[in-house]
Amino acid sequence: MEIKITRDTMSDTYFDALRIRNEVFVKEQGVPYELEVGNALEEATSIHFVSYDNSLPVATVRLLTTDSLENALVQRMAVFPDFRGQGLGVELLESLIDFAQTHGYKKLTLHAQLTARGFYPHFGFTEVGEIFEEAGIQHITMEKAL
Repeated sequence: MEIKITRDTMSDTYFDALRIRNEVFVKEQGVPYELEVGNALEEATSIHFVSYDNSLPVATVRLLTTDSLENALVQRMAVFPDFRGQGLGVELLESLIDFAQTHGYKKLTLHAQLTARGFYPHFGFTEVGEIFEEAGIQHITMEKAL
């Protein structure tokens, strides 16, 4: 398993991330494409992580950063259906957490789909606030201090 990291929205790695997100969020979950890709500034200021299995892109997540090191947002965690349950999400999230810690971030925040809310506590994330709807899907905010 290889994980590539990029900020370059013209790189092959970034386009691999978009392909995975399109397959999972747009095709599988029915999220409108405009909402999925949406904000070009967010795409450009994010750090994109892509997991490869024998050169095949199979999972992705992004870290939306700001000028402040106080908080970064974990977003767009997606694994191709045929590769779920193999620990790819674990490796990817561990890589992102290590990256955030190494670069001095103090807190990570994410909006977990309710179907995935049980995944994140294993990494120290705790639920904050109430359930809400985003892109037609129920979510809960979760945070982790670094």
